[in-house]
Amino acid sequence: MSLNLLAAEECLYDCIALGEVMLRLDPGEGRIRRTRSFQAWEGGGEYNVARGLRRCFGLRTAIVTALVDNEVGRLIEDLMLQGGVDLRFLQWQADDGIGRRVRNGLNFTERGFGVRGALGVSDRGHSAASQLKAGMVDWDAIFGAAKARWFHTGGVFAGLSDATAELAVEACTKAHEYGAIVSYDLNYRPSLWKDRGGVDRARQVNRQLAPLVDVMIGNEEDFSAGLGVSTGGDSQLLEVEGDFARMVAAAVAQFPNFKLVATTLRSVQSATVNDWSAICWHDGAIYRSKTYASLEIFDRVGGGDSFASGLIFGLLTGQPIPTSLNLGAAHGALAMTTPGDNSMASLSEVTKLAAGGDARVVR
Repeated sequence: MSLNLLAAEECLYDCIALGEVMLRLDPGEGRIRRTRSFQAWEGGGEYNVARGLRRCFGLRTAIVTALVDNEVGRLIEDLMLQGGVDLRFLQWQADDGIGRRVRNGLNFTERGFGVRGALGVSDRGHSAASQLKAGMVDWDAIFGAAKARWFHTGGVFAGLSDATAELAVEACTKAHEYGAIVSYDLNYRPSLWKDRGGVDRARQVNRQLAPLVDVMIGNEEDFSAGLGVSTGGDSQLLEVEGDFARMVAAAVAQFPNFKLVATTLRSVQSATVNDWSAICWHDGAIYRSKTYASLEIFDRVGGGDSFASGLIFGLLTGQPIPTSLNLGAAHGALAMTTPGDNSMASLSEVTKLAAGGDARVVR
């Protein structure tokens, strides 16, 4: 099954994403519980993909989201403006004074080091994005008038509330109606579902959206816990093509609409040293990316999102599947060498690494 992309010249955007954008507060080398200062970044699973496509790969992207119109919201906006993603579909909500009714989401994130794993603490209840619901976005104007070749959303946004899940269904349906390819990153987060029905509810929501997805992305935990599809074996990591093939067979049997399934592979030696690669299925064939053995990690948050944006870039620009997969793996690896949720890599760095380049000094 091929990906039938709309022509670039017919569309205002290469990719539009739907998701929440939070203010990330980073204690640097310290810990949340002991720090006296934070560095501020913007981030969010779906937004990170759009930003990567714009900032690293130079494509035309936009984000559909919502913020509260106060100083924190304007800070997040300012950070997003630096990322270059079009904000015309950003919805501003009135400030109620103290965030009793609606507020902007915060994400406190430790990077981890050695035997201490990375730690994320979200503070996003009652956020503006979580209160978006079906009927609040004019998808006919977005996909019909502006037009987009690709639409991306994921399990983080769909997991914010019952309303956001319904909006995601509405958006994916409209995207297909106007010919856009739909990608979805499962991004299963136990904390997100802890008070919302746990893994059973996560699977229910994701399985409602899965029939609307062309390109499904995630890691093994995402597929097993978030979608209810497993390898059929006992492994905790998709180490070989056989495990992945079994998982894909189970997934495609349930969701024959999947045109491509992609998974990141991570073997954790420590918080700061991982083996990193990716694997995907398309049209009956399985492809494996280059492996970055003993990859030294500065900040692992956003590696999966950067993988997704590199993969999507390759597919949007007509690259062969193996090349697209290697672009995704390389971009994800590079994103984890810098702080913050978002990639600081350049296209030349990604293409060089994907082609087998090394870390020799450039001068």
